[in-house]
Amino acid sequence: MAVVHHTSEKADVASTLRRAGLEFRDDDGTRAMYATDASLYRIPPLAVVRPRDVDEVAAALGAAKELGVPLTSRGGGTSIAGNAIGRGLVLDFSRYLNRVIDLDPATRTALVEPGTVHADLQKVALPRGVRFGPDPSSHPRCTIGGMIGNNACGNRALGYGRTCDNVVAMTHLLAGGEIVRTGYDDLGRPTAEAPDRLLAELRSAAGRHLASARTEFDLFGRQLSGYAVQHLLPERFDLGQLLIGSEGTLGVLTEATVRLVEDPKHRVVVALGFADIVAAGEAAPTVVAFRPTACEGMDERLVEVLRSRRGDAAIPPMPRGRAWLLVEIAGDDRADVFDRARALVDADLGVEARIIEDAGAQARLWRIREDGAGLAGRAPSGRPGWSGFEDAAVPPARLGSYLARFDELVESFGMTSAPYGHFGDGCMHVRLDFPFDRPEGTRLMREFLLAAADLVSEYGGSISGEHGDGRARGELLARTYSADAIAFFGEVKHAFDPTNLLNQGVLVDPDPFDADIRPAGVAAYRKSLAFAYEHDGGDLAQAVHRCTGVGKCRADNSVAGGVMCPSYLATREEKDSTRGRARVLQDVVRGALDWRSEAVAESLDLCLSCKGCASDCPTGIDMATYKSEALYQRFRRRLRPRSHYSLGQLPRWSRLVGRLPGLARVANSATRLPGVGAAALFLAGVDRRRSVPAFATTSFRRWWARHAPDADTTRTPVILFVDSFSDAFSPEVAQATVRVLREAGYQPRLPGHRLCCGLTWITTGQLDAARRILGRAVTQLAAAVRAGVPVVGIEPSCTAVLRSDAVELFAGTPLEDDARLVAGATRTVAELLAEAADSGAWTPPDLTGTTVVAQPHCHHHAILGWGADRALLARTGATVTTLSGCCGLAGNFGVEIGHYEVSVRVAEQQLLPALDAAPEAVVLADGFSCRTQVADLRDRRAVHLAELLSMSRA
Repeated sequence: MAVVHHTSEKADVASTLRRAGLEFRDDDGTRAMYATDASLYRIPPLAVVRPRDVDEVAAALGAAKELGVPLTSRGGGTSIAGNAIGRGLVLDFSRYLNRVIDLDPATRTALVEPGTVHADLQKVALPRGVRFGPDPSSHPRCTIGGMIGNNACGNRALGYGRTCDNVVAMTHLLAGGEIVRTGYDDLGRPTAEAPDRLLAELRSAAGRHLASARTEFDLFGRQLSGYAVQHLLPERFDLGQLLIGSEGTLGVLTEATVRLVEDPKHRVVVALGFADIVAAGEAAPTVVAFRPTACEGMDERLVEVLRSRRGDAAIPPMPRGRAWLLVEIAGDDRADVFDRARALVDADLGVEARIIEDAGAQARLWRIREDGAGLAGRAPSGRPGWSGFEDAAVPPARLGSYLARFDELVESFGMTSAPYGHFGDGCMHVRLDFPFDRPEGTRLMREFLLAAADLVSEYGGSISGEHGDGRARGELLARTYSADAIAFFGEVKHAFDPTNLLNQGVLVDPDPFDADIRPAGVAAYRKSLAFAYEHDGGDLAQAVHRCTGVGKCRADNSVAGGVMCPSYLATREEKDSTRGRARVLQDVVRGALDWRSEAVAESLDLCLSCKGCASDCPTGIDMATYKSEALYQRFRRRLRPRSHYSLGQLPRWSRLVGRLPGLARVANSATRLPGVGAAALFLAGVDRRRSVPAFATTSFRRWWARHAPDADTTRTPVILFVDSFSDAFSPEVAQATVRVLREAGYQPRLPGHRLCCGLTWITTGQLDAARRILGRAVTQLAAAVRAGVPVVGIEPSCTAVLRSDAVELFAGTPLEDDARLVAGATRTVAELLAEAADSGAWTPPDLTGTTVVAQPHCHHHAILGWGADRALLARTGATVTTLSGCCGLAGNFGVEIGHYEVSVRVAEQQLLPALDAAPEAVVLADGFSCRTQVADLRDRRAVHLAELLSMSRA
């Protein structure tokens, strides 16, 4: 087979693509972002092409052929086996070719473009009573084209089948530009419109390999590795079924008609607890007899990763056990559904069983399972967990024994894992802590994967059950199939793609699976860092490699109450996703990019530092911290953007205004003078469309000096941390906090000196100054905490600094103990009030009849948790609509020049529609930036929780 090689001398790629009229990106940042998918491989492309229609797909194929470079199709970039990366041109179908063209409930079919996101298809289908059956865990962001490429299955394959069972027709372009159309006639017989040469070569190849096609394939449902050559047998000859699961190596999909199914009216989940994962695997075949739509396995080791990261509250009630099967039983007959569920419980298969009817509780359980790939990115050992052999499947009856043997194999290599997967189908997912940080790491990976493939072969299994073979397993096919079958694969590839243009290095003539390993050889990055990265051993390289590429940041997570990732939802650009940014930073720590490169600046520019990823990304990545570090490294001892001096040091200027009587009025008046306000905004680096928040004529501290309550030993003392925003701009919020705390039996005190958490310095990367400023606060607050007095914050972002950022900045320094002490003693207003209500010392006001639209601050959601606020509001009887997502202002982000449009688009995702739908509602927003955004964009006043609770007493 001819193999295409590319060299820089061969052609000018950019010139060829421009001449073809294609939209493409070939900058360093884009090449870094698209160099990997959700796999552990890194292969930078020459360029990323974003076709807008089928003609442009054909033009891209022509350009690749002219240049002599390979072409790889890509959807959501969630491929775990390295199926969506390549050395030549990468076609990103998700940008433009992402429409549901037509949906017909009568025929239960939908015509879609390959870049259509699974969740977007469901949004169109579900209101019409139908759904696309297969639903991989990546369903909020994976594309239908990618699912067809891998023959994806998902959690509900038991009920709805694999992707190949749900495709009616497809159109592909071959490497030479020819069109192939596949489908079925009215009698259900397969049809194919394809070049005569291709059909003849395929039939001839099938004739030479009849024995292997008949005896080595279709042995069980999840045998999906290699090409589905059994469909070339004369008695079936279904070209469409061959193309499904071919991973873009045979043709480029341009559209597909998929089959839809009716959405069942009733669903329950039966959670079964087992002594261990082996027992769960052994029980799975028995469970399948109860006709479930899903039977998913999950090990305690995976749940513990979640618990260690987010606490016990993140784990919904589950039956006793160290492993679980989550079994969904669904149907239109409610009595039948519950009869089957109760019969399953009565079968007494495990330690304990529980029937879960509540849809919200079911969703929480499924979320843990669906986050498996991200959660498993941190192995039970605490080390990074990697894909590579994450998708093996065996006949379901042999799963329990296989799991036991697999655990033994992992242990023999000194590694750990947390298995989970589609146990009803015999498919196990897992990530392994390969020691890529050691010189022998890649060699150990090779030895393990060879042994693991042999184990799967011994059990009559498949090295891939739904993720495809990709770069991770192509070389291993020869260990599970005969030489004749491998030869058959090669002949099929040559018939479709004789010049090896499409997805080179995958399946046929595969690249070695231990080549181009992304984390291999990346040295620890610990020198001159500002943050401690204590959960990553002080290693920034390990921190940014937490991103495994699962792409949850490319999904709308608001249904689950998530925030991540507001900038991606606003722009739909990979560079504005958490994943895209992480990929660029991974190239920084490996030395391929510099901190001061344009690629780094561009990728981080629209990061709102909302910290949504810190809680919503299952890998535990914290892009806000990495952005602060990047700004620190870029501008250390250098001239900074002017907004860093104005907004980034705003507490300093507000303190100056507060010290001089009358200066607040002068400053407020000056900004309203014609020309002066606009000039001041420009000099400060603030967008002219933003208003300037007015300084309070009487700061809170001045008010406190006159109204501080007398000492009262009958009350519980608390230190009130008065942030700069509450002091200089919203003293009424701090005053309300004092009132409501006193009503609840607390005695608020102020620290002896004016303190600041350094938040604005942190977000702008002025971290040396931030340490000095925050260090003074931590030292004083720690003295109070040692005396038994807790700290209560008013502004969520500043409270989050005390609880989180302070520890990251001071870990390993003399202030570490103080920082940890303060973090452990810092409370939100709602948390303190909840304690008072629980003890009977305070009764929340009755807000029955009050309608509230609540916008939690992003840092409140991500770091502090909004659960106490939600519960407290529920006690008041108010009708509360709690918004997900970011308000869009995010501190200094939304007011800076160049960010206004994105800031507004973020607000349009959740906040503005909710405000417009409830014009008379009370707007609750504890964050100063959230209240500012509401005032700026809708001219409405928002209140802090303390104001809401204290106003009701008036």
